[in-house]
Amino acid sequence: MSGRLIYLMGPSGSGKDSLLEAARERLAERDCLIARRVITRSAEAVGEDAIGVTPTEFDQQEAAGSFALSWRANGLAYGIPRQIDDWLAAGQDVLVNGSRAYLPEARQLYPELIGVLLTVEAAVLRERLLRRGRESLAQIEQRLARNAQFDAASAERDGLHLLDNSVSIERARDNLLALIGASRTCA
Repeated sequence: MSGRLIYLMGPSGSGKDSLLEAARERLAERDCLIARRVITRSAEAVGEDAIGVTPTEFDQQEAAGSFALSWRANGLAYGIPRQIDDWLAAGQDVLVNGSRAYLPEARQLYPELIGVLLTVEAAVLRERLLRRGRESLAQIEQRLARNAQFDAASAERDGLHLLDNSVSIERARDNLLALIGASRTCA
């Protein structure tokens, strides 16, 4: 039996990286691996456990077919290493930190992917973005406006599972694990 691709999405600042770190050990117990993204952002940047590369290095890796998934957003390039295909073929579930805008392309490549949209209340999201300090106030407002376009109806229409991360990280982690477990029984 092949593994399942779990495609986690959410607005910048929604806590995807914190959630993944909180769930890492329990996911490993369930034979679910978390793929490290390759990003054209310094590896020393606060936040995600990613592999930082230059734009030139990214382009070279992409041209060489090193990525199973790759996209550009917010002035950065993101790639999911091709290694996930080996993990999936070996029957392991793989969780990736994806992009809402790239979801249609990801579904073409992995039609059975399980889409999970991390949501967070607008006030909580604003506070997290301000505290993080990566963007200007204008950029934060743009992110909040873009996030407001995604609602429960559009998520349901797109076949996504909604996961609220306005709650404690432990509760969000437990809800993620329950969602992954429930989708296993439905598969």
